[in-house]
Order: sequence, then C-alpha cells, then structure tokens
Amino acid sequence: MRIVMSGASGLIGTSLSRAFHQAGHSVVTLVRRPPAHAHEIRWDPARGSLDPQALAGADAVVNLSGAGIGDRPWTRRRVAELFSSRLGPTRTLVRAMSQLDSPPKTFISQSGSGYYGDAGNTVLREDAPAGSGVLAQICVEWEQAALAAPSGVRVVTPRTGIVFSRSGGALGRLLPLLRLGIGGPFGSGRQFWPWVTLPDVSAAFLFLLDSGVTGPVNLSAPEQSDVNTTVSALARALHRPAVFRVPAPVLRTVMPGLAEELLLYSQRMEPAVLSSAGFQWQHRRLEAGARWVAGHHGGGRD
Repeated sequence: MRIVMSGASGLIGTSLSRAFHQAGHSVVTLVRRPPAHAHEIRWDPARGSLDPQALAGADAVVNLSGAGIGDRPWTRRRVAELFSSRLGPTRTLVRAMSQLDSPPKTFISQSGSGYYGDAGNTVLREDAPAGSGVLAQICVEWEQAALAAPSGVRVVTPRTGIVFSRSGGALGRLLPLLRLGIGGPFGSGRQFWPWVTLPDVSAAFLFLLDSGVTGPVNLSAPEQSDVNTTVSALARALHRPAVFRVPAPVLRTVMPGLAEELLLYSQRMEPAVLSSAGFQWQHRRLEAGARWVAGHHGGGRD
C-alpha cells in the first residue's frame, strides 16, 4: 500500500514507519519543514494548507499529529495547543481528501483512552460514553473531525492507552525512577491504566490497515491492571523495589491539572473490537509487557 502519514517523527510514528516498511508498504510523511527527500511532502496544518495531490493515489492516511500531552504544564495556552495541534491537522487532511475524486480508502486517525474520562471500575468497551475533562473533550472533537471524512472513506479512531516503551512516552519519567529503586504507585494505586506495548501498537495499526474495522477501537492489552499492579510488575521486571507511593495531593501540587487526568483518572478499557476481529497481541499479559520494557528477551509471545 501507499500510506501517507502525519506525526511520523513521534514515538508511535517512528515505530509505525518501521513496521509499515517492513511489511512492504511505501510511506510518505507530511513535514512542516522543507522536504529532505522524495518521500516527504510539506504541509502547514496550522494554516490548513496541504496540496490535495499529496493524498492522490494513496491507499491510506494515518494521522498521528498532536503536541505531547504530558511533557509540559497545562497552562491555558498549552491546553489550547493540545486542541489545535490535533484538530488542525485532522481537518486539513479531511479537507484535502474531500477535494479528490477518489480519496484514500482508509483513514486511521489517532485518539486516546482519555476519551472515557475518569470511569472508576467500569469496564469500558468502545460503545461506552465519553467522560469529562480536558482529554475527553479533546478526544471527542478529534474523533468528530476525523469522521467528517468523505463518504466511502473507512474511518478508524484508535483510542490508544498508555504506551509501554523502553524509552520516552508515558513511562519516560517513571522508568528512570523505578530503575533507581525510588519509583512507586501514584495516588491510591487503585485506578486502572489501559496499557499496551509499543510493538503491539504498531502491529494493531498494521492489522487495522488491512481489516474492515471501522469507528473507535480500544487500543490496549487484554489484561486490565490497576496502577499498584502495573508499577509492581514493572519494578519486578527491573529487579527493583517500588515502595515510594506518591500521594494524590502531592501530585496535584506538582502537576496541577495534568496529574489528575494523566495519572489519577481510571480507565478500565477492554479492547473488544480488536479481540473480536481476531487481532493477536505479542504482549497480552502485564508480566510479558513488563519483561519486554525491562529488555528481557525470550519467553516469546504472551
């Protein structure tokens, strides 16, 4: 397939580009700077500027654009940027598709587990309602923007959970602390984090590319675990203790706004659509995911 991708330089985008190439697909990336080679096309999503011909002949468009959620304090200006950096690119891609006689057949546009807000112990399948909060509102508007794609385009909106990576991403700040033996659960630790390993994210996107799946897709591992269990499994895989709990009031003071939604909200997500469509996880279980993060080889698929 010929795939056009935005946000290709991020954690998921870099992994995904590699996976697409390894699967034999050709990838064209949208960049904001002058193109460095023939597989890059310049665009300006802040201004809604993209030549529709950039998408002509593409089989699929994959949209990963968006400023980092947890890397800066949520000032009013930053929150506005979190919205605009997702809605601008998505609307720009949809507008360009609408100007083509035969638009790409598939549009996979990233969303997030934040869609569900703070849902406690409720098991969340794809038909669960949106929650409240900044992230929920971002995800709702982001998905609506993607669903405005022309009729005939299959739109998929993966609600990606907390991505386990060996470097960067959601665990970027926690892993170094755990490796030093000074990390620990956040808040009560009874909140659920919908986790998924980076290789499984790439595999899921490849799967969705070839499938007939449409609409929202919970992108997380099948095994649900709360923060206490998750942090313990990571610490165990790293052969370190995880005894230093960080109380919720401290988190709220250190990371106002951010801590509440990113660390303390509970989303017990079930990947019902992926499961019923026959997707095979490499890391189905928390122990396997934690071992992969820690760099332990062997054990195969789990």
